[in-house]
Amino acid sequence: MAKKPSAKKTAAPQPPKTRKFWVGFDLGGTKMLACVIDEKFKIVATAKKSTNGADGEARGKRKIIACIKEAIEKSGLPRTGLQGIGIGCPGLVDPVKGIMLVAPNLGWKHTNLRKLLGGEFKCPVAVLNDVDAGTFGEFKLGAGRGARSLLGVFPGTGLGAGFVYEGKLVRGKSISCMELGNIFLPGTHLGSTEFGSVLLEDLTSRLALASAGTIACYRGQAPDLQNTTAGNIREMRSKSLAGSFKAGDESTIVMFRNAIRYLGMGVAIVVNLFAPDHITLGGGLAEEMKDLYLELLKEEVKRYAIPELAQGIKYSFAKLEDGAVAIGAVAYLREFGDG
Repeated sequence: MAKKPSAKKTAAPQPPKTRKFWVGFDLGGTKMLACVIDEKFKIVATAKKSTNGADGEARGKRKIIACIKEAIEKSGLPRTGLQGIGIGCPGLVDPVKGIMLVAPNLGWKHTNLRKLLGGEFKCPVAVLNDVDAGTFGEFKLGAGRGARSLLGVFPGTGLGAGFVYEGKLVRGKSISCMELGNIFLPGTHLGSTEFGSVLLEDLTSRLALASAGTIACYRGQAPDLQNTTAGNIREMRSKSLAGSFKAGDESTIVMFRNAIRYLGMGVAIVVNLFAPDHITLGGGLAEEMKDLYLELLKEEVKRYAIPELAQGIKYSFAKLEDGAVAIGAVAYLREFGDG
């Protein structure tokens, strides 16, 4: 009796391969930005929320988690593909323990972000200073590619700097450093914590310019700025301040020129100590006023730095723009892990 031919077994359909992705997070003093980043460092989805440190740390933590979830949802990728989260934070950071030690512009202290995000998303988490992250991103994937040493300078809500030397971030044993904005200079103002001295950040940041801008508006010395912001410091973003300069508000022109001259003093200090071969500028203020920042900064660094150390430095603007911190934090996580 002939055997009946056996029916061919049809292989069960295989589930589609999970697409790997990472989340880069930029926790700024004004806004927070979550970016879903693929294996080729392409940003495939983003979500943004206001930071508003006055809301308090507990609410801020909930916002961070909600922002990341929103970005992942927008990407359409299953959460099983999440390989890790890299977060750049303002202020001092302990990258080994994953703790944001202090963020002056937020009022948060000893915030364990690795525990928060690792517990929620069950993945590795790298916690960096935001400008360290941005500078590392520019070194690996942006304007600083090919540099031996790269100084990143980012005037924003505050003033931050990062330094990459032969592929590694310059930092202390277990704490971020390069706190350029916290250099004391001779001088004073009503908010000075030490009489007779003033922080470089209080002379160069967007917040410093906005504070001076409110006084100029009150005195009728910045009509364009008054028209665009009604003299409200919260409305004095980089674009409105730059617009006031371009419109010819004399007080704003003086403020910008002075701020960049002081910035040149600070950068010259770093040049004298570390002799970078490349300096890249980022942040909203510099992006809005590229020509002014680049030319004046070069002049002031040349004025205050040792000539032999200042000679031959390459200057550039950050290429990764708003994504620099997020991309840099993920690049660091992928290269060095979460510590």
